[in-house]
Amino acid sequence: MLNIKELTKALKQVAEEKGLEPEKVLEVIESSIAAAYKKEYGERGEVVKCSVDQKTGELKFWQIKKVVDETTVRFVDEAELAAEAEREEAARASGAANEKRAAAEPEEEDEHKLPRFNPERDITIEEAKKIKKGAELGDELSFPLETHEDFGRIAAQTAKQVILQKLRESERDSILNEWRGREGQIVSGVVQRFERGNIFIDLGRTIGVMFANESIPGEHYRTGERLRFLVLAVQEDTRLPGIILSRSHPKFVTELFRMEVPELAEDSIEIKSIAREPGNRTKIAAASKMDGVDPVGALVGQRGTRVMAVNNELGNEKIDIAEWSEDPEKFIANALSPAKVEKVEILPRREARAYVPENQLSLAIGKGGQNVRLAAKLTGWKIDVRSQTAPDEVQEGGIAGSIDDEGSAQIPVQEEGEHEDVAF
Repeated sequence: MLNIKELTKALKQVAEEKGLEPEKVLEVIESSIAAAYKKEYGERGEVVKCSVDQKTGELKFWQIKKVVDETTVRFVDEAELAAEAEREEAARASGAANEKRAAAEPEEEDEHKLPRFNPERDITIEEAKKIKKGAELGDELSFPLETHEDFGRIAAQTAKQVILQKLRESERDSILNEWRGREGQIVSGVVQRFERGNIFIDLGRTIGVMFANESIPGEHYRTGERLRFLVLAVQEDTRLPGIILSRSHPKFVTELFRMEVPELAEDSIEIKSIAREPGNRTKIAAASKMDGVDPVGALVGQRGTRVMAVNNELGNEKIDIAEWSEDPEKFIANALSPAKVEKVEILPRREARAYVPENQLSLAIGKGGQNVRLAAKLTGWKIDVRSQTAPDEVQEGGIAGSIDDEGSAQIPVQEEGEHEDVAF
């Protein structure tokens, strides 16, 4: 008999530490005790279940048998059993080569062979109906087992290992349930440690990882520092759930604005596309979904408070906000902001030529061609920036964007772990 007060106390403590329901922890303990009982007193193939009375601490054990007939299992007589035993012994004696050959060339008659009747876990339907009227195929019958509380050292160790394994599995499932479906959301975490360029983030019940290529170039992180991150992916095929985080993904900026701008949350404006070079500059195209709502003004905020809040989180990364338009000429002109564009000429194959005053040329092209490059990504058009006073002269760094043979915007092939600027 278990000390029920100590058990209840332990249940609550483990449940709180692991974030699990007490009932789930008790289920794990019962399963572990059943495994220990079977190891000490049970037979091979036997299915044992255990129940703990939460009022008295009394343990009860049952053997579970499934109702079967000749359509679900095959019955073998003593002669066939002896023959199978001889074949198994011969296989063991024949060596590894014969075993490999037998595995590579299985007998056809074995492919569709029913599982063999096991009296430790199966009961015929005729016998089942003698015990329980109305028993049907597939039903499970319970048979009480003798209660043993002293399982021995080896069995106790088995119970401990099963408990730890089951608790880890339950905790992992609980964490997965908590994080499943949270991709694309902003979370807050504390920088925990650095390992081979990757940064591990304490998210509370679990640890997230931000790979080196998902951090903002030039940004320095300190242990114990609290930051915001975008949940890029939740990996379920690892031993522990892998929460993949990012601060360089374009959607990180989108979600930061969503936290600051009520109009975005209310769906009265939307971010149509975004182009980003993390740590340097981001361009955003916004559109209104309601009459009378200025999308650019809503994102900037009164006296720039909203855009400044996002700037501070990004380490003062420059942000240009342009109004989206269905008219390519107007959209391209807006995308080249803060430069003033006098005229946009639309050419075949999604190419455009933008003419700007001479004193706006360097601003339109940007340092290293950054402004025109981001504008091309934002719009999906190849843009050629030229001076209004020298319209036939190609400017150095003034052309950005590439066009494929079919005339659509070409998306560069990405290396593993990279991401392209995308539209939402």
